[in-house]
Amino acid sequence: MKESNFRSWNKWFQVSIVMGVAVLAGAVGSRAQDADAITAADVAGSSLQFTRVNPKAAGLNGTQQATLPGIPGIDSVPNFSGAYSTPGFGPNGKPNSNWLFNTLGKRPDAGGTTMVNAPIVPVALDLRNADGSPRFVRVVNGKTITCGIPREPGCQRLFFDPTPFIQLVLDSPVFSNANYTSSTTPTQFADAVARAEYQGAPDDWHTLLAPSVKTTRTMVINQDPTCGIGRGKGGHCNYLYAVNADGSCCFFTLIDVTTFENELFPSTSTFPPDSSTPVGAAEVAGDITTTDVSTFFFPPAYLFIPVKHARPCCIGGFHSFDFESGDANNKNRPRIFVLNYSTWMQPIFLNPTTLDVVGLSHEVSETYNDPFVTALDGVSDVTPWWLSPNGNCQDDLEVGDVIEGLPHQVFPITMPNGFTYHPQNEALLQWFEFQSPSTAINGATAIRT
Repeated sequence: MKESNFRSWNKWFQVSIVMGVAVLAGAVGSRAQDADAITAADVAGSSLQFTRVNPKAAGLNGTQQATLPGIPGIDSVPNFSGAYSTPGFGPNGKPNSNWLFNTLGKRPDAGGTTMVNAPIVPVALDLRNADGSPRFVRVVNGKTITCGIPREPGCQRLFFDPTPFIQLVLDSPVFSNANYTSSTTPTQFADAVARAEYQGAPDDWHTLLAPSVKTTRTMVINQDPTCGIGRGKGGHCNYLYAVNADGSCCFFTLIDVTTFENELFPSTSTFPPDSSTPVGAAEVAGDITTTDVSTFFFPPAYLFIPVKHARPCCIGGFHSFDFESGDANNKNRPRIFVLNYSTWMQPIFLNPTTLDVVGLSHEVSETYNDPFVTALDGVSDVTPWWLSPNGNCQDDLEVGDVIEGLPHQVFPITMPNGFTYHPQNEALLQWFEFQSPSTAINGATAIRT
């Protein structure tokens, strides 16, 4: 696996995103079916990766280091900061020894529980023809083809509903309690990781998410009119789709990352924003606020970066924020809506443990450790350059990127609903500090859930 960098502009505000891409093992089969129709076999050799759309305190544990206030002057989630010292190289390639980190919640030395609202916004996918009309497909002799007009028997619409996955998500370790060695009481996944990092925090110190399901939003994606032209040599597809065994939509979809970002975030930066996108609509309706950690949850939908003569796959999530300007109502502070895009992981990837909520757990834990994706001040959560065994080379406090794709990337947890989930193991703050020995729980630099 290899990580590559690109810059994504959300209106006038720049958010740094680090994105992993893996190329499909083989090309889509000979053209008898739709050019954008695929199957699980087309991604069977692919790996899934994720993305994100810092004074001295050497030798101290996380709680002792976390003595600084959060980022000032913003309207956003509660956060605190800390500092550490270790030799390394900064983004400009110059040596540096002093680093700052920024974390969701309130300082661990103060104790107490911080409850953060965690709205879950289900997002349906309405995959359409290039002219914007609803699209219907059917399976004929094992090939998926677009229906004509009038529609033939067996035609089914390309509309992907997230509803079947929402209760499973609520019951997962991300939003429901389980037992962890870092906590004396059952708690949520990301809180358990944070407690492992901040040794010395009182037993009652927690940062917990209060989930609530909000109005389902719909993302409409029109197909690019050039999709299929040139048999892979000249066309571009805004989306690819794989139907279920019964021909219904969908087993999974792949969406061009630029198309996805444009359709997810509002096009304006003045509050209230453009409400034609899922994020904008949720902000205008009050379903998400600046003090929330919001999840925009999709049915199995993965992102790709177009590569000539190939179909790359897959990005399975990112955490980011939406920036909207302040006004007199919030003392003219920039509005920072912390959020993530996550999806359900189907059993189609190279690593067989890339399942169910591995991506959601990755993104939520990274939100705890790096809520503003280094972008607000260009300093907080910038780390010394690090190299993971999975090949990722980065300079940010992205705890999931260190672990993704490794042989033991998850630790299964069976929840009271009887479902066995696969949250991702996470690197700890101490790993980025190059601590040896580590001051984290049991001397660890990465945590197994």
